Amino acid sequence: MTEHAVVIVGGGPTGLMLAGELALAGVDVAIVERRHDNSLAGSRAGGLHPRALEVLDQRGIAERFVSQGQKHPLVHFHVPLDIRDLPTRHNYTLALWQNRIERILAEWVDELDVTAYRGTEAIAIEQDDAGVDVLLSDDRTLRAEYLVGCDGGRSLTRKAAGIGFPGSDPTTSWLIAEAETANEPKWGFHENAFGTHAIGKGENGSTRMVLTEPELRSGTEPTPRDLRETLVAAYGTDFGVRRPTWISRFTDMTRLAAVYRKERVLIAGDAAHVHPPIGGQGLNIGLQDAVNLGWKLAQVVKRTSPESLLDTYHSERHPVAARVLRHTMAAVALRRRDDRTRALGEHVAELLAMDEPRRHIAAEMTGLAVRYDLGDGHPLRGRRMPDLDVATADGTRRVYSLLHDARPVLLNLAEPGAIDIKRWESRVRLVEARYDGVLELPVLGAVEAPPAVLVRPDGYVAWAGERGEVGLADALGKWCGSPGVA
Repeated sequence: MTEHAVVIVGGGPTGLMLAGELALAGVDVAIVERRHDNSLAGSRAGGLHPRALEVLDQRGIAERFVSQGQKHPLVHFHVPLDIRDLPTRHNYTLALWQNRIERILAEWVDELDVTAYRGTEAIAIEQDDAGVDVLLSDDRTLRAEYLVGCDGGRSLTRKAAGIGFPGSDPTTSWLIAEAETANEPKWGFHENAFGTHAIGKGENGSTRMVLTEPELRSGTEPTPRDLRETLVAAYGTDFGVRRPTWISRFTDMTRLAAVYRKERVLIAGDAAHVHPPIGGQGLNIGLQDAVNLGWKLAQVVKRTSPESLLDTYHSERHPVAARVLRHTMAAVALRRRDDRTRALGEHVAELLAMDEPRRHIAAEMTGLAVRYDLGDGHPLRGRRMPDLDVATADGTRRVYSLLHDARPVLLNLAEPGAIDIKRWESRVRLVEARYDGVLELPVLGAVEAPPAVLVRPDGYVAWAGERGEVGLADALGKWCGSPGVA
């Protein structure tokens, strides 16, 4: 039996991001992935939103992705929404297929020397008071203090832990595929009586299709025949489709795990929430799940924080996923083709043409509007810290550059030396800096900069001082562990 502090089941984007977070914290983490490498059949999910890009920026790896993608100044909710005026350095959606996203994340994780068990999969999980045993398909057994399931919507981890997965059953299904076509297809969007369809260019000269099926189908693997028949139903021809690289079916089923943690088993990404990929939010919130969980799990494993810190993973991320599910359910409803839904859609489009509703929904869709309920106080508390340019003794620094090693940062913007955190200095980075100006926050707009800010490793503000150091010791204790603990 091989032992690790944490075992992650699933080496997709969420699992890779979580592994990187734990490795940065010095935790012995291993990934179990049934694929032999990070290659994918087809391109899969199609992009990164602003908050996901900010998260990658916080770790110093955003440019690896940006250099390989294409920037688009839009997100979609019923209609395209311009996001160029959102207050972020990444005020765009990055078009980059999932296969490339995974390759880049895998390269980063390899640099951090994460152990990977590839070409095998978890087939049984059993936990006790001290840890979790994971039986692999190659007859090996792994032992971990904690197990995290990043193993998709059909998660064995979630089922083995007995975590409920309530939600809404499907009403509509779509095919998504990449293939060759003998005849040039009708590019762009196309509507008919039973839905909206889209055909675009995939990688390496292939054709990428997203097709609404005439009737709901679920529970079976789609075939080339299904693809041809759906093309004929939608366009009157199959365009000579041939040699599909991959075909997949998704539905508008929406489900959200009842809890994100069951004792020593946790879940993240699609294992915790499934919904149709309209708006492209699934991969993005999975990355953010991982970054929320990683530093907390690391502190618990290293005994600097009590196990109760893990409860905040559910309390913070579960409401975010619930809101995303609500958005996707609304988006599916607005795609229906009856006259009443069309009329509703026209009203929604008129509202979203106005600046304030557009900015509000765009901030929601991009993840920039997330606020964790950390109590009252300065408007920054519980929100993402803006990536300010601050003046330090080492010159001008971006705030996100201070988070590259995934440690908490106490940013003192008042009189140098005014704050003393000696009891936490081994775990919290104190940065004396100066910033002149206001802060621009999504939805809220301009707010005054506080004299000091405690930024968690995930980039969210745990404490913002307005009256000296009132509440700082409590915030440090809650989010950074007991003082004096190594």
